Amino acid sequence: MKVTARDVMVRDFDKIRSNAPIEEAVHLIYNGKVRETGQKTASVMVIDRFNRLTGVISMFDVLYHLRPPVLNYMVSGIDFWNEELESYVKRFKGLTVKQVMSSPVLFVSPDDDLMVVIDRMVRKKCRRLPVLENSRVIGIVYLSEVYYHLCKNLLKTELD
Repeated sequence: MKVTARDVMVRDFDKIRSNAPIEEAVHLIYNGKVRETGQKTASVMVIDRFNRLTGVISMFDVLYHLRPPVLNYMVSGIDFWNEELESYVKRFKGLTVKQVMSSPVLFVSPDDDLMVVIDRMVRKKCRRLPVLENSRVIGIVYLSEVYYHLCKNLLKTELD
């Protein structure tokens, strides 16, 4: 029996517009939905006014942009005082989703074979892949969902 992205994708996911304030995305991620597997969602799909995917914003993106930009050019970290950190938080709060999101985004089609999905996730070290149909997000394949599906259905592992 052929298993496709459609068979393992999650259909209930959060979306946000690219011009939304970053704090709105932070709120959505912080209060992320808990999926059937017990995993909490750590990202939000960014869409345009036509509901087409333009990017993804994740916990990683938030943390990357919250830290001082000087760390992008340093080999090791440096110490910061709370006062300095507050200025970076203030700068971060003034950003939009578009300024923080990851784009372009790797994606899969709903009828892509599960092995194609797994290969793409492993090669590119992706934790999630949006499922696009006619340029619109119809679901998300999460690495954890694929893993649990394989354990339950192919490896016959009991999930507690």
